[in-house]
Formats: sequence, structure tokens, C-alpha cells
Amino acid sequence: MSLVEHKKIGVNVKLWKSIAVIAGVFAFLICFLVIANYIQINRLDPVNTEAINTLVKRLSENPNDEALRNEIRALDLLVRKAYFTNQWQVRAGGYILLFSIAVMLIAIQIVRTTTPINPIIDESVKENDQVFKKLSRKWISIGGGAIIVIALVLTFLTHDKLEKTFKEAAIIASTDAPELKEDTPNRKVSTAITEESTNEDEVAHQGSDAQLNVKVVVENVAISEAPSEKTTTPSKASGVPDFVLEARKNFPSFRGANSLGVAYQKNIPTNWDGASNQNILWKVKPNLKGYNSPVIWGDKLFLTGANKQTREVYCYNKNTGALLWTKVVDKIPGSPGTGPDVSEDTGQAAPTATTDGKNVYAIFANGDIIAIDMQGKQVWAKNLGLPQNHYGHASSLLVYGDKVIVQYDQGKSPKVMALSAQTGDELWSTPRQVKISWASPVIIDRENQTEVILIADPSIAGYDIQTGKELWKIDCIYGEVGPSVAYSDGIVFGLNEYASLVAIDGGNSPKVLWEDFDYLSDVPSPVATKDLLFVVTSYGVVVCHNAKTGEKYWEHEFDNGFYASPIIVEDKIYLIDRDGIMHIYKASKEFELIGEPALGEGVVSSPAFADGQVFVRAEDHLFCIGKGN
Repeated sequence: MSLVEHKKIGVNVKLWKSIAVIAGVFAFLICFLVIANYIQINRLDPVNTEAINTLVKRLSENPNDEALRNEIRALDLLVRKAYFTNQWQVRAGGYILLFSIAVMLIAIQIVRTTTPINPIIDESVKENDQVFKKLSRKWISIGGGAIIVIALVLTFLTHDKLEKTFKEAAIIASTDAPELKEDTPNRKVSTAITEESTNEDEVAHQGSDAQLNVKVVVENVAISEAPSEKTTTPSKASGVPDFVLEARKNFPSFRGANSLGVAYQKNIPTNWDGASNQNILWKVKPNLKGYNSPVIWGDKLFLTGANKQTREVYCYNKNTGALLWTKVVDKIPGSPGTGPDVSEDTGQAAPTATTDGKNVYAIFANGDIIAIDMQGKQVWAKNLGLPQNHYGHASSLLVYGDKVIVQYDQGKSPKVMALSAQTGDELWSTPRQVKISWASPVIIDRENQTEVILIADPSIAGYDIQTGKELWKIDCIYGEVGPSVAYSDGIVFGLNEYASLVAIDGGNSPKVLWEDFDYLSDVPSPVATKDLLFVVTSYGVVVCHNAKTGEKYWEHEFDNGFYASPIIVEDKIYLIDRDGIMHIYKASKEFELIGEPALGEGVVSSPAFADGQVFVRAEDHLFCIGKGN
């Protein structure tokens, strides 16, 4: 090798040595920053801060101070924004650290393979120098590698710590998720804002009530501000299938036909009193508890109940409350011997059943699903596999034509599937790249195509109901998702507490139309009309948005929180709180309260409707409300 070549290689070696040193120093700086950040995160509670606690204490002393309420809300919003910023910083830091290490290793390898040999150096000196360098590299590698590994582990733990800290406040009590207890740190702000200073340790069983899939435009029938008499009796000219028209005449699923959050019934009462039995036509006590909602077809009403050993489906005469039959769900092939260990807030019978007037279909926390005919005889039954779900399975069922739709977003192999309504055979099954969800499916008709809409971290997605093919997907949601989506006039609305509210134009070119961060839900699902979106929070605030732009028209704070979801009936919204008070208000751009009749018993399930009747599953009883006494 010539001297010129030797010098040229030496220059290149120096350059790569410099790159290796710079990358190494940068990687170590990132390591120390990650370690410092982890120590800080563990020292400080980003939600339960001294500032917020001080304001909460002041609010408890002055509960009518609206300025103080707004200040707490503003701080709560800042906490959410800080959470997302910190999440991004942690992820970015981890990627930068990995990139720096990769550059350093590449540079070191190049230096090792291209370092020129200097023939002038004495062999004994070279040997001693190589031994020293080898030992140095060994201990530097061990020490540096240990720091880098620690930093990478802490990067993951920091991200996980942040998610757990904020998700704890939004434990999904939707139908599918258990309620967040009032004593958790993240709930302190909400508790203070809603003046819920009681010591109740109620947990939101949401039965299928919070996972509501809400949609207010059923199959090309645009509802202006709420369903009117014209939409109550849809015509076949609309192109809506006959079985959907029949479903609208009844209340066959969680939150009505296709789970859209719209009741097509008339003459619904707005005044009753549980204490004096005013307009309470009847009430009964189901044998086993469950947090699911009633469903109705004709004169029959269906509920489910379960404990760890027993699962049952009940059929009542909706006009008299007489129990027509009880079906014990047992001896199911593949069913585990006892129910899984689930949260008491969710229970063993959280999902709401569904019916098509031929059969009623029910699913339980152990994965058992059953079809029963109108006389109480089993048509088919199977086990879908024990759900890997730390709160318990709570997604409600939907039936559409000859298909029963099951959202099975579990910890292991999440998927959505369609089973034959006649036989229970699997018609299609689509794997999903999502985390556990407690939301329920919603069905919409758009552009001559029927879609199943699902929400779960990290995405909102639409699937072809005939084939299960994924039609569109947008990654836009975080956390343990309980609220189901709302739909109106081509727009899908999804939200989750400590995430955001997003309005999506789905279809062939899906895109986010607008986003909002102020009022979010961890339990109740939103509901929408053609022009308006109504968001209900678990801590008692209801907000009305312009559905197209996101503009806020009004917000109203009630005394109690909500786990049930709102349902639109004619031009009104029926929303029942945890104390059993039904808040009835106009579905309009100005808040107008119509009535607040009290049931006298706690409620976490969403109501069902028939002409002239309201049905509510309360803590202990099933109530029928009408205009009879």
C-alpha cells in the first residue's frame, strides 16, 4: 500500500471515528434524559396535582362558583394535552436512541474493517496496545450497553406508566367496560365538577349501555334534528330492507335498530314518579343480575342475567310484566366449567342481546353465545373461546338479515365475525390489529353499501357486512375504549376520555373532518342527528356540537353523572342518570329541558322504547313506564 493510500484511509477512519463518537455521546445523552424523565414521572402524579387538588377543595367549599369550575376544566384540558405531548416525546426519544446506537455501531464496524496497518510499529508494542484496547472496549461495551438497555426499558416503562395513569381515569364503564370508581385519583376533578361529593363507591356496570353504538341516520334516511313522524314510518321507497323496517317498528338491539341510538316509537311519556308509582305500569325483579339493556319484539321483552355459575335469558310480556319463560344456558360445547374472573363492575352478563323476531341471540362473559326461539327453545349454541379480557366481555350483539355480528376485540386474536342466524356457523371472520375494547358494533348504510363500524385503540374502521372485508380505517383513538361511535349524514363520530372527539368522513377516501378535546366520554356513547352531535360525559356534562364543523352550541351540567347513553325519540333526547332520573330535553341547537322524572332506583343501563312505553333496567328491578295510572 502506498503512503498516499495509507493517508487517505487514515482520513476516512478519522471521519468514521468522529461519527461514532458523536453518535455515542448523543445516545448516552438520550439515555440519561430518559432515565431522568422516568424518575420524574414516578415522583410526580401528572393528574393528582397540588394545584388541581387545591382548586377541588375550594370548589367543595363553594360549589356554585362557576369561574372555579371553568378553571378546573381548563387545567384538566392542559393535563390531557401534556399527556399526549409526553407520550410523543417518550416515543420520539426511544426512536432517536435506537437510531443513534445504529449509527454508532455502523461507524465502529467501518473503523474496524478499514483501519490501516502501520508496519513501522514494533510488534511487542502493538500487542500490548491491542490487549489494552481490547480490555477497554470490553468494559466500555458492558457499561455502555447496560446504560442503553436500562434506558430502553425505562422508555417502555415510562410510556406504559403514562398510559396507565391516564387510562385509570377512563376505565371503560360502557356497556363493555366497568365504571371508574369515584375514589380513583383521575376522577377527582370530574367528581368535584359534578358536585358528586358522596361516598358512593358505585361502579359503572355499563352492561351494554355504555358501549352503545349510536347512529342517527339509518340507511339513507336523513334525520334533520331528530326523528320526526315522517321518519318514524319509513317507506319502502327509501330502499331500506324489509327486515330493517320491521326492526324499526320494534327495539331489537342495544340502542334500537342497528344500534343507532334512535327510537322510532311514538307517544312516549315524559312524566312519572317511581316513589308514588305514578305512570309505573309494572316492575319485576329478574332472577340474576346483569348490566345489559332490554330488547323488544312485538309483545315480548328480553333480558339476560348471570353469575359465575349460571347464565339465563328471560322473556317477559312487555304489557303485563309476566315472565313467559327462562332459558338456562348450559351444556354448551367448549364452554368453561365456571365463569371467568371479571370485574364486578362488568359482571358475567354485560352485553345486550339482540332479536330478529324469529330468535333472540345472547352472549356472556365466558364466550357462550346462544340462539333461542320465541317459545324459549334452543336453536343453536356454541362457545367462541374464553375472552382474554381483564374486565370481562361486554360488546353487545347485532343481527342484520341472516347475520349475527360479534365484536370480539380481546387480548388474544381480536376479530369481528358474522355468524349464521339460522345455524350459528361462521360466515366470515376478520382479524383486527387493535387492543381490547368494550364498545359495540354499529351498522350503517352508505353509498349502496352496508357497513359495520367498530372502534378500538388505535382505530375506527368500517367493514363490508357481506364479506367482512375492511373498507376503511383511520388511526385516531387511544386508551381502553368503551363508548361506541355515532353516525349521521355520512359522518362517523368517535371519542374516548383522555383521547379526543373525532368526526370522520368514511367511505372510499376517509379523512378526519374535525377534532375536539374539551368534553370527552369514558362511558356513555354520543348520538347524532343530521345537523347536531350530542356528547354525554360520565361526570354529568352534556354538550351539543354542530355535526359538520364541531362548533359548540351549548353545554349543560347536571347534578349526577351518566353511564347510560342518550336515545333520540321523536324530537327529544332521553338520558337517564345513575340515580335513576331521566333527563328529557329537546334535540336542538338550544338547550330546552322538558322534564326530569325520577325512578327512585339507581340505573346504569340504557332504556328501551315501545309505542307509549319506556322500559328501564334499574339496579334491582325492570320497570315499565307508560300513561296508565
